Amino acid sequence: MKKIYFLAASMALPFMADAQSAIDGFRFSQPDMKGTARYMSMGGAFGALGGDLSSISTNPAGIGVYRRNEIGFTMDVDIQNATSQAQGFSNSQNQTKVLINNIGGVASWNLANPTMPNINVGFTYNRGTSFNGHYAGSIPTLSNSLTNYIAGVTNNEGATVADVETLFDSDGYLTFDPYNPNDGGYAAPWLSILGYDSYFITPTGDDDQPDWIGQWGSTTTGSGAFDVLTSGGVNEYNIAIGGNIANKLFWGVDFGIVDLTYNMTSMWGENLQNAVVNNPEGTENSSAVWTLKNSYNANGTGFNVKVGFIYRPIQELRLGVSFASPTWYSINESYIASTNFNYSVNIPGLQQNNAVTNDGQWGLNSYNFRTPWKLTVSAAGVIGKNLIVSADYEWQRYDKMRFYNGGGDVYFGGGGFDDWDNWPYYAPAAKAASPVVFNTDPWYATNADIQEYYKSTSTVRIGAEYRITPRFSVRAGYSNVSSPVRSAAKDGSMMIYTSGTMPNYRMDNSTNYITCGLGYNFDNFYIDGAYVYKTSSSEYHAYTPDPANPQIPSPTSKLTFSNNQIILSAGVKF
Repeated sequence: MKKIYFLAASMALPFMADAQSAIDGFRFSQPDMKGTARYMSMGGAFGALGGDLSSISTNPAGIGVYRRNEIGFTMDVDIQNATSQAQGFSNSQNQTKVLINNIGGVASWNLANPTMPNINVGFTYNRGTSFNGHYAGSIPTLSNSLTNYIAGVTNNEGATVADVETLFDSDGYLTFDPYNPNDGGYAAPWLSILGYDSYFITPTGDDDQPDWIGQWGSTTTGSGAFDVLTSGGVNEYNIAIGGNIANKLFWGVDFGIVDLTYNMTSMWGENLQNAVVNNPEGTENSSAVWTLKNSYNANGTGFNVKVGFIYRPIQELRLGVSFASPTWYSINESYIASTNFNYSVNIPGLQQNNAVTNDGQWGLNSYNFRTPWKLTVSAAGVIGKNLIVSADYEWQRYDKMRFYNGGGDVYFGGGGFDDWDNWPYYAPAAKAASPVVFNTDPWYATNADIQEYYKSTSTVRIGAEYRITPRFSVRAGYSNVSSPVRSAAKDGSMMIYTSGTMPNYRMDNSTNYITCGLGYNFDNFYIDGAYVYKTSSSEYHAYTPDPANPQIPSPTSKLTFSNNQIILSAGVKF
């Protein structure tokens, strides 16, 4: 075998190409409740009310309610806690972020026309989603190893020893792309190549038809640990126009320009005893302490369109409906993986103590992505002069997320640039009975996964405002977002395909918001405050169950997230 030569050569090769999965699609589409203090204190239930700078991005008809000009600004202090629990052990991580939730203004023109009394134009900035988060934990007792998962994947792909060794020609260029091979069949994915290079997996038997094994043997024991740090967010810039017809029907159209930034650093490590480790003389039992680290960055821009209506049949009742198109993104990403390992057995050619860091180079990729569309229906009641009660129901189709070709270049660390269109595309071995070329759709398998993992979600928002005095108001609200994940994907009964060398993933449960707030008006000036308590939970999986031994569960941890948010808004109407 050419293991030592490959160790040097692979340091110039990133994990690359096809670095997206259905999991990434949801991550870019996940909802959050951000906005002005009044909007958030009423649980975001503004679809039939309008007259708020945040409500424009929920139901653009809200801009038609305005009768005066307005300028406003909102700050948000977000105090986050994430707790992981596994096998009776827990770990908590805390962080605090200060965000700008909303900046905006509305200009209103009185047309002195009873049929169309007003026409209004608004511009707002809204923080749509915050990706800031940090969670970590440990699995004290493992029953399997990520290395066995890598071996199972490698066996499924039918990879030979040559597949994981012969990556470069004499000029140092890649002979195939490990994620979309053009050699007429399945070849080793980069996770297998990196695993082989790091002595995580071992070929046994014939090199042309090997049986790959991982480090977890019949006498192996050990523990695992994970650490995931994320940052970034989705920012939306809205340009809206609207008005009303006879003070009965309010309408609005909103054009949204969106920018997305997502950064993630994830680590999974294992500390094993009696691990099966390969060296040129064969396999030996060894202690094995290693980590797999991934860094991922995505930046994108997109656009969407929203239309909405609010109908007021009588003064006491308002009904709203709005439709939001998908956001069409163009995304550029960069990514890299590295391993660090230490074995007690002597492996010739490695550093003293067998402590090695196998670093790659950054890989670059471009693609397009479409988020789900959503439909919102709303109702609000105005009771006397002091009480407002409102409710929204929102339906969103996460199974309609789609990746598609961006027509850009993909960068291979060892081989320069190449155009996507020059590569044939293959379905994963587990998804095709025979090698099938999908020249026109490189995202065939990923989009099929989206439909298998995700479903539509329902969001319910309710809110109330009571005016104690003409200047002072109190508010409260509640919102629930149902889980977007199908039960088969959530409970670990199906194989989950992840991206690149990032085997870890999490599946989200429902999210709840409990809100309250105060408001005070000084003639033309207003100041609002809100408190929002957000809770959610997820199941963290270090990797999907071993395809060779699906009856052995992968390491999992229960994640619980609680966010305490303090929001302050101020503005002037004139």
